[in-house]
Amino acid sequence: MSTVTDPFNAADVARAAAIEDSHDEKFVGGLLAVESDQGSADGVEEARVITYSFEANVPGYVGWRWAVTVAQVSDDANPTICDVVLFPGDEAIVAPEWIPYAERLQPGDVGPGDVIPTSATDERLVPGYAALPGDEELDATQLFEFGLGRARVLSIVGRDLASKRWYDGDRGPNSPMARQAPKPCQSCGFFIPISGSLRSAFGVCANVLSPEDARVVSVDHGCGAHSEALVTP
Repeated sequence: MSTVTDPFNAADVARAAAIEDSHDEKFVGGLLAVESDQGSADGVEEARVITYSFEANVPGYVGWRWAVTVAQVSDDANPTICDVVLFPGDEAIVAPEWIPYAERLQPGDVGPGDVIPTSATDERLVPGYAALPGDEELDATQLFEFGLGRARVLSIVGRDLASKRWYDGDRGPNSPMARQAPKPCQSCGFFIPISGSLRSAFGVCANVLSPEDARVVSVDHGCGAHSEALVTP
């Protein structure tokens, strides 16, 4: 920047504050900008709070800047240092945005011995007495009156998320395996329908020769190991 407006004439004071904070003069470079408290150079002449930016020559902080905020309550008052911070510039190397632990987990992340806490407010679950009809061996009245069954079960939201994930995945009707199958899973002798409200849409494959063995598949999925894919004598 060729010319920097400095209405407070406090660039030296601001730089001294940055040096004091950094503990070494070599970590503070030249003046880069003077900005008003509105965040731009516009109106700097009338501003009472402005920020001086200096190059930061701190190891490991490539592209960072020193920002020294200075206030002057009147034209006759001496400038006062308000704050000194090290902040990243547009091309600075910064750490990735922090993501909460619960949101970082991905399918397949859980290994032997890992424990993944489930939130008490997880929308995918509801109290056991609120189970969908057919999802529990006991009816809803028994679950409510005697407090039997599991503490929490799938909510409608949880059921819909699971069914959409399964149906849109590799074991739904649109996978390459299913599109080239001779017949759908629902007509296969190795297909075991699951219980509960998802029975009409999903089951488990029980064919040891199938790549889907022991996995949940949609009724309209399929593979080449269908029980009725018979060889003609």
